[in-house]
Amino acid sequence: MDFFDVIHNHRSIRKYKPDPVPDELLEKALNAGLRASSSGNMQTYSIIVTRDRALRERLYDPHMEQDMVLDAPVLLTFCADFRRMRHWLRLNNAPDNFDNFMSFMIGTIDATLASQNVALAAEALGLGICYMGSTLANCDQIGRALELPPGVFPVVGYSLGWPDEDPRPRDRLPLSGLVHYETYCDYCDADIEEIYRERNRKGWERYMTFPELRQRIEGSGVENLAQVYTVLKYTRESHIEFSRTVLDYLEEQGFLAEE
Repeated sequence: MDFFDVIHNHRSIRKYKPDPVPDELLEKALNAGLRASSSGNMQTYSIIVTRDRALRERLYDPHMEQDMVLDAPVLLTFCADFRRMRHWLRLNNAPDNFDNFMSFMIGTIDATLASQNVALAAEALGLGICYMGSTLANCDQIGRALELPPGVFPVVGYSLGWPDEDPRPRDRLPLSGLVHYETYCDYCDADIEEIYRERNRKGWERYMTFPELRQRIEGSGVENLAQVYTVLKYTRESHIEFSRTVLDYLEEQGFLAEE
């Protein structure tokens, strides 16, 4: 596939055929991840490949009971990982400066860059993927299921397999609403109305095609897409709870060292 066709035809695939992903295809996609940019070429990430059905069943609840966790033949979890780097430092009598939040951010960026390389390669090979925000939201449960030691933290993950659906690509905000030239140009009310004009229409129409979600929307009294996002999907309470989970697990995994 043409590179730009791969990018512009991306869809989140939530339904998969049971066919396994051949080792050679998976390895080809994973090798693309290794070529991602990396801070200082340290490659402070690890990739957990999960195929085992029993383990995927253990991950089903932490991944918020999404069927693709069980239906897709492969789950990939990309972790910020300074454990390997810090071990290397010890072996070479070098100081360990990587037990802090800045190190977590470096590892998170490395892991995310690698994850997108793998995703693009997989889609170019005809496979489908769907990122799961539950990887970070329930990082502690997922980390324990995957037996992550201190210094390793799950940040992004997705299902991977052969698509068993053909959804249309989702709409995106216009380039003019996302790109700033030279310096940041803040938005006025009219700018925001124009940037979100199509999203307000298409997003609302899409949500209303799902019977269960439509029932929730109509029963909640929400009046627009913005309220769907913050009243039904991403509440303040849930974000505060997930924030605390991330912070607590960061401390448990050794990324919040104090002076």
